Amino acid sequence: GNMVEWCLPQDIDLEGVEFKSMASGSHKIQSDFIYFRKGLCFGLACFANMPVESELERGARMKSVGILSPSYTLLYRYMHFLENQVRHQLEMPGHYSHLEAFYDDKKGVLPDSKSTPTSQQPVHWLPSIHRYMYPEMKITHPAGCMSQFIKFFGEQILVLWKFALLRKRILIFSPPPVGVVCYRVYCCCCLANVSLPGLGGTVPESKPFFYVNVADIEMLETEVSYVACTTEKIFEEKRDLYDVYVDNQNVKTHHEHLQPLLKINSADKEKYRRLNDQRQMLMYSQEVGEDCSSCEEDLFILFFMEQNNRIFQTLMEVSASQDKTLTADHARGMGLDPQGDRSFLMDLLEVYGIDVMLVIDNPCCT
Repeated sequence: GNMVEWCLPQDIDLEGVEFKSMASGSHKIQSDFIYFRKGLCFGLACFANMPVESELERGARMKSVGILSPSYTLLYRYMHFLENQVRHQLEMPGHYSHLEAFYDDKKGVLPDSKSTPTSQQPVHWLPSIHRYMYPEMKITHPAGCMSQFIKFFGEQILVLWKFALLRKRILIFSPPPVGVVCYRVYCCCCLANVSLPGLGGTVPESKPFFYVNVADIEMLETEVSYVACTTEKIFEEKRDLYDVYVDNQNVKTHHEHLQPLLKINSADKEKYRRLNDQRQMLMYSQEVGEDCSSCEEDLFILFFMEQNNRIFQTLMEVSASQDKTLTADHARGMGLDPQGDRSFLMDLLEVYGIDVMLVIDNPCCT
């Protein structure tokens, strides 16, 4: 099995990290990178696989070099260093001087989990809706990551958007390489941002867990909301661990009451058309050859944040009104389909504890 060969500081608890930093099935590929969560920290590891003429190593030497941080938003800065170091470790095993120097230069003091309750730790999850800070959202990725996400899922991103906004447990399956799938986890979490103050302090945060494997099952059993990815097919059978299972472009749920959310309705098609129109306008407005990946990321995040703000602004205004009645006109004003999004709206009101009365009847005829 996998083993931790070297680490600094030497007294840190790294139980299970040897399986988080090397995705199951990685022996079939040459290189990869992987985001994961370990306790209160996030990790980024770079993996590489090199053929060797050694019976002891069964013809292949595989290593991962990774770092842990309380926030995932700055880990990308060290991707290049980790890629170089894993190659260095494959070619010259046991030479750790570069890693020691890196640690001495970058080391920080992690919060002591024994002395402080977990809920008060300054951990940077995806910022929750009631303390949203836009710049904290940044995570660097291959140019066009958001664009790839939209092309990969197409209109299905509107289905993922609803599940993300409802804080469902979303598990994305894919065979290795897993790096690009970790970015899908991030993009999924971006769908659920709301920047309105004072909204639902009791709502669970949307946590990006990135890569998970069978060693994480016990931890996942206690989570009420997360987005994660895995390369292990066994997860599909463990239905109590997730609400939504994504296999390539196929989004599915085993919960009967969530089935209606899988259908793309006319309002979803309209949103997808608007998103693509805005992307086209952005591309036309860029000078030829200019890198616009960061602009596209901003557009993507703001598109969904504005959509979410509009929904919650309307719901809060209705809940503050005298009759607290939410009508079909309200639904259309929020960019939703009064009939097609009825069950989504009902779930939304329940999850966020918003006190309004829905008076959109299911039509008996069309």
